[in-house]
Amino acid sequence: MGLPDLTPEDAVREIEECGYDGVEWRVTHVPDGVKGEEPSFWGNNLCTLEPTIEEAMRFARAAGAPQIRVGVGSPGGSAYAELFDAARRFLAQVEELAGEHGVKAVVEIHHGTICPSASLTHRLVSGLDPGLVGVIFDPGNMAREGFEDYRIGVELLGPYLAHVHLKNAAFEPPEGDGVWQPRWTPLEDGVVDFGALFEVLDTSGYSGWFVIEDFSAARPTREALEHNLKFIRSFEKSAPPENG
Repeated sequence: MGLPDLTPEDAVREIEECGYDGVEWRVTHVPDGVKGEEPSFWGNNLCTLEPTIEEAMRFARAAGAPQIRVGVGSPGGSAYAELFDAARRFLAQVEELAGEHGVKAVVEIHHGTICPSASLTHRLVSGLDPGLVGVIFDPGNMAREGFEDYRIGVELLGPYLAHVHLKNAAFEPPEGDGVWQPRWTPLEDGVVDFGALFEVLDTSGYSGWFVIEDFSAARPTREALEHNLKFIRSFEKSAPPENG
């Protein structure tokens, strides 16, 4: 998702040349109305695949990928209890598909959804098989909404912790008084404490993937790939694999 100006074919070449060990593909539908626009992270993102959930699981299995991300909905319109129940029914179906295809489904801790924190995400997946349904820990998203102490969140998620996203954010005041607004920043310049994060993950024994999601657009794509990999490796003690 962090390479909107590259096609999947170009992205594979670039991340391999920069020394990454894998890639997390953006899987969604790109509306026809934005396909003529300039490439962007959430608009005409050229680095996008568009299968259904079941097709994505078959694709992941064929590619040797252990898991895919699934969405669980945003607040608004209905009461939280109704949204939670609908998401649980959906995840029960996803759990069954995951068992059939041998691919884990993971839910991301994400601002603007019904699971913006580790505790709310744990409530959503609790009781499901952690071998089939897991959680993406995302401190960058939690900087915008749902922040909880990294250690508490990681310990709470326990066997559900399946994946970690790495990005950064900051808040800026408006002109005059008002609510400060969030923005994405380069990895090295924001409110996420990567030193504390990696210490917690190392202590917990986490050995999964780290996926870099730099939405700051502060550097050209190739420069960002090289810079971010070097930055993240500076924190690693046990050097688990990196992902572009």
